[in-house]
Amino acid sequence: MLSEDELHDLAESIKAEGQHEPIILDADGILLDGRNRLAACEIAGVEPSFTTYTGTDPKGLILSLNLYRRHVTKGQLAMIVAMARFFSEHSLRDHAKLHGISLTRISNATTVLKHAPDLAEQVRTGTLSLDAAYSTVQEHKKRSAALQAQHDRLREHAPDLAEQVTEGLITLDDATAALDERQEEERLRKRVSDAEALRLADGGTAPPLTQLVEQGQLTWHQAHQDAEQFLADRRDAIHRARQALQLIAENWAAVQELAARPDTPYARDILDGLAPEARTLAQSLTTLA
Repeated sequence: MLSEDELHDLAESIKAEGQHEPIILDADGILLDGRNRLAACEIAGVEPSFTTYTGTDPKGLILSLNLYRRHVTKGQLAMIVAMARFFSEHSLRDHAKLHGISLTRISNATTVLKHAPDLAEQVRTGTLSLDAAYSTVQEHKKRSAALQAQHDRLREHAPDLAEQVTEGLITLDDATAALDERQEEERLRKRVSDAEALRLADGGTAPPLTQLVEQGQLTWHQAHQDAEQFLADRRDAIHRARQALQLIAENWAAVQELAARPDTPYARDILDGLAPEARTLAQSLTTLA
């Protein structure tokens, strides 16, 4: 309804110039459009003019007349259409085409209306833009999805912590941090165990790191550092051994030639020019060649 002052202004206009547009009733005499004109006619003491609607979509008529009579933004228009869809037999696509609004805009308005009716009302009245309301709803949905994901993760990997959250004994963030700590310790434990198994397979004789942790001499983080150092040293040793063997393979012809001339001045001159450890290696290799 118009305000009291606006109604009196309309009454004065009708009294002076007459009623420009008739009040619309349906076939049963129910008012479809023109309640402000009817009230103004009563104030002005003027007999109102009526017309009867003979179409098949009275709700659509009401919506259309009220939308285009007022100055509203596209966002407001989309929200009003979204709200009116509950009283209309038309689909959102039909409303978009009928009122010249993009289907995306009406869909966004519907999302706001579904998840934040208070924001939807602000959009309808023009105190908040549809884009701002939709962004707020999307952020709320993202936060809700993130919280749900945290709950789901707790229920899957730590039912005891999930139960404590449900009972209000700890916060969701604290429970998530505790789960992160558990999983990190499990990761470290597995990494250390795998390194220990490799060290034992290689013939290592040092005390097992897992045993030192269980005895309280090391933390899992310290054991993990030692395990990573062992793996790094092992990789370096393998690399150096490969290089050395590759070098021997590339020069194997010299070993074969030395083996083909045993006890010759040529062989003695070669061996005499080597360091003791190299001489021992050369003599061992010639037996293989």
